Amino acid sequence: MAIFADKQNTVLVQGATGHQGVFHIGAMLEFGTNVVAGVTPGKGGQDVEGVPIFNTVFDGVSETRANTSLVLVPARFAKDAVFEALDAGIKTVVVITENIPFQDAMEFVHYAKYKDAVLIGPNCPGIASPGKTKIGILPGQIFKEGNVGVASRSGTYEIVNSLTEKDIGQSTCVGLGGDPIIGTTFIDALNAFEKDPETTAIVLVGEIGGTAEEEAADHIKEHIRKPVFAFIAGRTAPQGKRMGHAGAIIARGKGTADSKIKAFEQADVQVARFPTDIADLIEQHR
Repeated sequence: MAIFADKQNTVLVQGATGHQGVFHIGAMLEFGTNVVAGVTPGKGGQDVEGVPIFNTVFDGVSETRANTSLVLVPARFAKDAVFEALDAGIKTVVVITENIPFQDAMEFVHYAKYKDAVLIGPNCPGIASPGKTKIGILPGQIFKEGNVGVASRSGTYEIVNSLTEKDIGQSTCVGLGGDPIIGTTFIDALNAFEKDPETTAIVLVGEIGGTAEEEAADHIKEHIRKPVFAFIAGRTAPQGKRMGHAGAIIARGKGTADSKIKAFEQADVQVARFPTDIADLIEQHR
């Protein structure tokens, strides 16, 4: 078992013939991902690492029955790429692209909900279920198959690597993205991990800005029975300084590291001071 991504995902890559597309198709194939198609308008008939390239998503889906899209196109084309994937029948869309205008993100996030599709991102590293599949740009060597679910806004690589170094494997790791408008949220991931019989513990990796962590803490109190652990990135950020992620905006007393830590502690979530402490907290709980 896993959430959102497993061996049943057949992946089509939009932006397949660019530098990032070529590199990450190879990396996903090496991980064991079932990459069946790529799309670059005007490049149909070519191939990347043996994966056939099509001019449109509709053609790629018709020929290969792809059910998942990885979007690696430039920001100005991202909205059209997501709409094209959803209209072609794709049911899982992972949007890696950053710097997408808020209005564009708002439109395709809501369109994905209308189409009853899972959308991860934008501005995210993707999703990986060790031993099953990886959809995105996460480095494959940091994962280990196991029972801890990870959902992260920031610092995904460091947290996962620290778990693996302590021989703590993962069921699924979801990089949610750092933008204010995203598809899959902490609450979506929490609900999926709660239902997943393979996941026995959950790790949330948040950051300063926004209210996603406070909302997740309220949800945990009412709906989550599995143990949850958390880390908040950016607690040492200078007060009043806007940070790099578009979602790292603090307003009306919410969004600070202190407010997020307090909310988690009130929900009986153990909060690590450093990323490497997450593994120790999980080991102590066992």
